[in-house]
Amino acid sequence: MNQAVASKPAEPVLLREDRGAVAWLTLNRPAQRNSLSEGLMTALTDELAAIARERGVKAVVIAAAGPVFSSGHDLKELTAHRTDADRGRAYFDKIMRQCSAMMQAIVHLPKPVIARVHGVATAAGCQLVASCDLAVAGEHVKFATPGVNIGLFCSTPMVALSRNVAPKHAMEMLLTGEMIDAKRAAEMGLVNRVVPDAELDAAIDGFTSKITSKSAYTVSVGKEAFYRQIEMPLNEAYDYASEVMVKNMLARDAEEGIGAFIEKRNPEWEDR
Repeated sequence: MNQAVASKPAEPVLLREDRGAVAWLTLNRPAQRNSLSEGLMTALTDELAAIARERGVKAVVIAAAGPVFSSGHDLKELTAHRTDADRGRAYFDKIMRQCSAMMQAIVHLPKPVIARVHGVATAAGCQLVASCDLAVAGEHVKFATPGVNIGLFCSTPMVALSRNVAPKHAMEMLLTGEMIDAKRAAEMGLVNRVVPDAELDAAIDGFTSKITSKSAYTVSVGKEAFYRQIEMPLNEAYDYASEVMVKNMLARDAEEGIGAFIEKRNPEWEDR
């Protein structure tokens, strides 16, 4: 006798766990090496938009399930559209724009984002690490922008990579497609710290505990200012930063923080 077998519900492609004031977002496509499918990019972008409105969240950690952090774009998903009437042009354009918007959502999020890199990060996966404000890597992690090896130059990963490391270091990765180890990535400025694998969470907690102890308002002002001024000529950057400082000085938390420093006491933040 045939019996209907209920299909197993699909695992969510992105997991969220709140640990105090820190939202942990975990890429959850381990069987696909956490490749950035259309669904995963949508889920991550939507979650970041929600977090931006949540006053209780002061920092975000992006982690991944399985042995790989992220292998980049889902090439099988992309290749499936080569049979479209336009050979996939419209779909490729949609995916690249979606990916670019997701990376910019990380940069524009008014809360620091930390990449917890426990495994290989390549192509758009390397781009994801470079787009985060901070990154901590396990000692056995490797990074690459290997698109050149398959005839597809890593042009969009190049944008984030070239804003993290020196031009010649970026070009070396982009032109050779070779893997670099975590130590080299730290020397180049792609990651902040490299730690033994067993100490990865402790290193992340070290960053998040310090960040969440600060005024969330001050941190958000500073993060926005950092990314805006870095693209400006020197004189414009100073003019803009001066305006930010004046605005910040008039904030309640700056008044409280300076007062607490003078009075030798701990500040009481109101995040405004």
